[in-house]
Amino acid sequence: MNSAIKELVSKSIANEESIDVFDAVEIKRPDISILSEDLLTEVRDLPQKNLAYEVLRKLLYDEIKIRSRRNLIKGKSFAEMLERAINEYKNRGIDTVQVIEELLNLAKKISEADKRGEEIGLSEEEVAFYDALADNESAVDVLGNETLKLMAAKLVKIIRQNAGVDWTLRKTSRQR
Repeated sequence: MNSAIKELVSKSIANEESIDVFDAVEIKRPDISILSEDLLTEVRDLPQKNLAYEVLRKLLYDEIKIRSRRNLIKGKSFAEMLERAINEYKNRGIDTVQVIEELLNLAKKISEADKRGEEIGLSEEEVAFYDALADNESAVDVLGNETLKLMAAKLVKIIRQNAGVDWTLRKTSRQR
């Protein structure tokens, strides 16, 4: 099963062209994300549904773990959705085909969340701050979305200006 998962993952991230070439000729970049539509279709069509479930569960778990480092709020939300689907499957509330469909829908939601920043005009870091601010519903009601977007952008700017290495705490600098 592990070798089948590795093979599917390696197929999904193979890319023969350089990303910089696409920028140079102003061509839209192909989808090389691990949750690409091609991979999800291939997994959905696997004859061994238990293998498809395990592949999706592992891929989604890993993707959510990675995204949680960048956006804690969305990562937590996706982790809860994944856990809910897995628990329902383990408790025999849904069968293998249904859990695969739920996991595929979760994968699509994760991909859509990646594109959300572009749609609302915020960078990845700004979206993480925006989500943290918007997690409090009263903040959205009182301040509104535009104010929260502005706050998120300013927070990122301030942090970038003030970010640096504290050389007094860094071991390698103290050794010199």
